[in-house]
Amino acid sequence: MAEIRVNPTRMELKKLKTRYATARRGHKLLKDKRDELMKQFLEVVREDKALREKIEEGLAGAYGSFSVAAAVSSPAALEEAMILPRRTGNLSVGYRNMMSVTVPTFSMELIGEGGGCSYGFAFTSGELDSALRIFGDMAEDLVRLAELEKTAQLLAEEIERTRRRVNALEYIMMPQLQTGIKSITMKLDENERGNLTRLMKVKDMMLAAQRSAKSSEDEIETE
Repeated sequence: MAEIRVNPTRMELKKLKTRYATARRGHKLLKDKRDELMKQFLEVVREDKALREKIEEGLAGAYGSFSVAAAVSSPAALEEAMILPRRTGNLSVGYRNMMSVTVPTFSMELIGEGGGCSYGFAFTSGELDSALRIFGDMAEDLVRLAELEKTAQLLAEEIERTRRRVNALEYIMMPQLQTGIKSITMKLDENERGNLTRLMKVKDMMLAAQRSAKSSEDEIETE
């Protein structure tokens, strides 16, 4: 770990202490943000997991029914039956803020008559009706799943960025500042001890000079 190179002065010591106090506050705020992001992320993941299992179960049934319909009908008949959709939809995209992360919100508006099929029943099987009904019922769930998947991805990226910042403060910046503060403090203490030693020596020299001067005065008075 590289050390911070600074002049060992009281001004630099004050600056480092201020930076260290700021780093500690930032570290605490980032840790709180990371913990809250993890909480939100886990809630999104739990909802995503439950919805995905529901959709996968529905898709399995729909694909099974569609396979049966494809087995009893010709490809041309299936293509002709589904060439004209019964309903269409508009997908709207919005955004919301979740712990300083901008996540998308999807909403779908279906247009057209609900229920029924856009083809006749003479040359198609009931399995095709069942498959298309399941697909139609899952449209809103699929949109919601896409929203949850994207939200989880963006939250995971923000959690990783926040984690790197927390680690950088905790294991790099704060130890460097602590080392710099300790180094300057030791240097200032050493300088203070040196100054005290010099003052004591000067005092001893002055006392010795005074004693010598007094002794000379005493000898002159004796003569």
